[in-house]
Amino acid sequence: MKINKWLILAAPVLAAAACSQQPKDKSAEVPKRTVFFDKTAMDTTVKPGDNFFEYAGGAWLKKTKIPESESGWGSFYTLYDDNLKNLHQILDGLGKTEHDKGSNEQKVADLYSSGMDTAAIEKLGYTPIKPVLDKVKGIKDYKELLAYVADSYKDGDGYLIGMYVGPDDKNSTKNLAQFSQSGLGMPNRDYYFKTDSSSVKIRKAYVAYITKLFTLTGTDAATAAKNADAILKLETEIAKSHSTPVELRDPVKNYNKFTVDALQKQVPDIDIKDVLKRMGISTDTVLVGQPKYYTALGKLLKTQPIEVWKNKIIFTRIHGSAPYLSKAFRDARFDFFGRQLNGQKSQQERWKNLVEVTDGGLGDLLGQLYVEKYFPADAKKRMLDLVNNLQDVYRGRIQKLDWMSAETKKKAEDKLNAFTKKIGYTDKWKKYDDISIDKGAYYANMQAISKHDYKEQLEKVNKPVDKSEWGMTPPTVNAYYNPSFNEIVFPAGILQFPFFDKDADDAINYGAIGAVIGHEMTHGFDDQGSQYDKDGNLKVWWTKDDQAKFKAKTSAMATQYSGYTILDNQHVNGNLTLGENIADNGGVAIAYQAFKNTPQGKGNTKIDGLTPDQRFFLAYAQVWRIKSRDELMRTRLSVDPHSPEMYRVNGPLSNIDAWYKAFDIKPGDKLYKPEDKRIKIW
Repeated sequence: MKINKWLILAAPVLAAAACSQQPKDKSAEVPKRTVFFDKTAMDTTVKPGDNFFEYAGGAWLKKTKIPESESGWGSFYTLYDDNLKNLHQILDGLGKTEHDKGSNEQKVADLYSSGMDTAAIEKLGYTPIKPVLDKVKGIKDYKELLAYVADSYKDGDGYLIGMYVGPDDKNSTKNLAQFSQSGLGMPNRDYYFKTDSSSVKIRKAYVAYITKLFTLTGTDAATAAKNADAILKLETEIAKSHSTPVELRDPVKNYNKFTVDALQKQVPDIDIKDVLKRMGISTDTVLVGQPKYYTALGKLLKTQPIEVWKNKIIFTRIHGSAPYLSKAFRDARFDFFGRQLNGQKSQQERWKNLVEVTDGGLGDLLGQLYVEKYFPADAKKRMLDLVNNLQDVYRGRIQKLDWMSAETKKKAEDKLNAFTKKIGYTDKWKKYDDISIDKGAYYANMQAISKHDYKEQLEKVNKPVDKSEWGMTPPTVNAYYNPSFNEIVFPAGILQFPFFDKDADDAINYGAIGAVIGHEMTHGFDDQGSQYDKDGNLKVWWTKDDQAKFKAKTSAMATQYSGYTILDNQHVNGNLTLGENIADNGGVAIAYQAFKNTPQGKGNTKIDGLTPDQRFFLAYAQVWRIKSRDELMRTRLSVDPHSPEMYRVNGPLSNIDAWYKAFDIKPGDKLYKPEDKRIKIW
């Protein structure tokens, strides 16, 4: 799927998270927070100029143990955990009363209850997917296989074809059907080709996982192992056609518009018109992100044994259904994805999983209940004031850039001024009228949701873009910039401490939520976002000279981050993380300048023995106070466009002059950079 929005935090690390806030209907008031910075977390034996991440939170890092069920722990994780408890409170309360069939409350409560009914799920075993598996086993050749693959999308399934509907990058007012590379079971192509010991171990574990799923559905052990080996070999061939994570970041190279007839010539072994018809897509024009994948897929469908393809589809179906089947399937999936890839020692409590599922499946229904109970009405205004303050600062910084021409500055300002600001939650809730939820049918409920989601996609094909849509549910502790919408989005979940507290001093709020706001704004002007104009169209709006200067600055930043290492001397990929690093650097710089416009920022009154500037930078650092398992960090190095948290702190601050002054950073300190070597873009 095309990445059309850029987040403050990687989605694979935390899916949907938010912090607790006292329900309105509670008679007791929440104790007023009076401490907004944790001085006990600091390790003052570390010089701030040597490692500011450890200086700000080293004591906490040393004493903190990651819970067995987690792949990491820290600020975002604790917010996530608190929010699960709040959502659980809502769902638990709904489950204690009867609701009218078809009401929002009934659907939300019964979806949750159906997943919690593990006795019923256990009794069914894998029978919910047995008809699908039997149907695949009856396929005779690759043409039948391709027909089945295309038909499956309308049933809420889907294999081998990556399809979604979204704005045409060069005409952001119109939705088009868009196709992207697919077909792999591991996170990306690199997992199939790396030869280091960790990668070899992961591939062996993957084969064991595939083998286990086959045995759980009745295949004998020897045949299951043979099937697994063949599937890995097939996926390795598929992976050869995949673009790398860095290549996927280039919006121009990944924009390929075809008429259906022209695409047919590119992929002669796939009947494109028949595939589109079976998928329910009526169109004469499509976008294809990675055409070489579909060319290779057509050839592989014809040349690889049909039995291997059938087993590949069967495995994909079992794998995709595993979370909704009996415990043996869930355990097998966890052993590979949770334990092997993320380092978790045990699975999280069942109720937490079901809260996540309910939020993901019926997000706007649960979201309405969430904001009613946990999101104060004045939060939008407080947040909007902060956003406007940073936008004003950003505008002034653009005007004063010494490397950009007046012509490009004007267009940059126009884009900044055109930002759509979405705060808290949508003003147009989605409806789920076509979904029927049964308290005793968890798998069927999830299929109904999948069918709804696909139908929702189909209804958008070739239709005008609705820019009021949200890409996150209200409780999410995250934020994003969407270039096609030219919007910055801040769900209700992130508008909580430690990001924001109405009683905190400005140094805390600007260092935390202010940097998040600045981060998302800067995504509009990073190496990807800068290729979209104010209307969200992929279009060159820079002069050639300005483009060259920008490229030189971004190249220097890529080099800076590529020099950072973690674990056993594994390097950060400065090109993969470039957009997020630009956003981090811009976000802190803009938030700091906005902070200096506040009364506290203009003064020098100490709090907790810290100057206003020191509190600002420490607040920023403690937002990224996260400890991760080694397995997760290895996975993130391959797939995550965000740098490890240490470098999300040390990297940007080493480029900010005010940080040097605030902590008396001098030559000889490990993070010290001469002033003329500090990278300043925005």
